[in-house]
Amino acid sequence: MQRTRSISVWFFIGVLVLIYGVLILGAGLYGMNDAVERVVLGRLHVDIWWGVLLILIGAFYTYAFRPNK
Repeated sequence: MQRTRSISVWFFIGVLVLIYGVLILGAGLYGMNDAVERVVLGRLHVDIWWGVLLILIGAFYTYAFRPNK
């Protein structure tokens, strides 16, 4: 009898968070010079920081719960 190995749902969540992080970071880099002065804390570039944080979290979950470890 063969034993099938299931893939953890946390792996897919890590992949999704990683994709969202890349998209948010890309949008932040694309709009880096646009509307900086119109927003009160626009010079902090929160979307870039948030994208980097999501990429780190997503990479951790994707690595920690990868199917073939």
